[in-house]
Amino acid sequence: MSHAMVLCRACDLAYVDRPPTAASLAASYHEADYDSAEEAEDAADAYARALQPMLDRLKERDAALEIGTGTAAFLERLADSGFAKLVGVEPSKAAIAAAPAHRKAWIYEGIFEEEVFVPESFDLICCFMTLEHVQDPGALVASAYRLLKPGGAFVGVTHDRRGLLNRLLGRRSPIVDIEHMQLFSAESARRLLQIHGYGDVGGASFCNSYRMSYWLRLMPLPDGLKRILTRSVRGSWLDRRRLPVNVGNFMSWGFRPKGEFSDAA
Repeated sequence: MSHAMVLCRACDLAYVDRPPTAASLAASYHEADYDSAEEAEDAADAYARALQPMLDRLKERDAALEIGTGTAAFLERLADSGFAKLVGVEPSKAAIAAAPAHRKAWIYEGIFEEEVFVPESFDLICCFMTLEHVQDPGALVASAYRLLKPGGAFVGVTHDRRGLLNRLLGRRSPIVDIEHMQLFSAESARRLLQIHGYGDVGGASFCNSYRMSYWLRLMPLPDGLKRILTRSVRGSWLDRRRLPVNVGNFMSWGFRPKGEFSDAA
């Protein structure tokens, strides 16, 4: 199932022009089930590898914010990279319940709201696989801009609807989903940051590495066949290996210019 989408010919974004209200979206994610704790660890490793070249460009590694943190798996990788102050925003109470005890202190339960945080207080703000789900991604990246210190960076990960695999699968691609309010391309992901004031905007595709049983869950196969195949590999030697595949995920980034200070500062 999916919402009907329209295409912006200026920025290449496909989006729902009559989306649900922000309140209904927030309520649905608050009550959502969560069964991806193991995959979250694998995803966090992939994000950390892809992010490392950009992370090396940051002058400070003091405070980091992750919007849509899940079990805070990626925050753990940032702690290992030297960040001292970690905050993750997560609306799903099930995801928070699945987080290890030592990570729960990092997690703020709720939807992302700019006013909760101090302006110009973060060196890094991350938003992975969340921009597709919000009603207004432009408002989110604009808020993140104001929360960044001058010289700080925003990093997003989105599906690339123009990636090879997604083009081959068409409407059978897993990214065509009722939960997605918009689908980005590499062009529209970069454009989102450029039009909201970010400098030195860039991006790159990268590989995710998951167990075979998880990849099978994503394949557009009949449910019965999918269950049989998943059961046959789960727990086997094949399922203990992580298989790297470029499925069209795209990491975009941009920096708040160093010489700029807000009125609040």
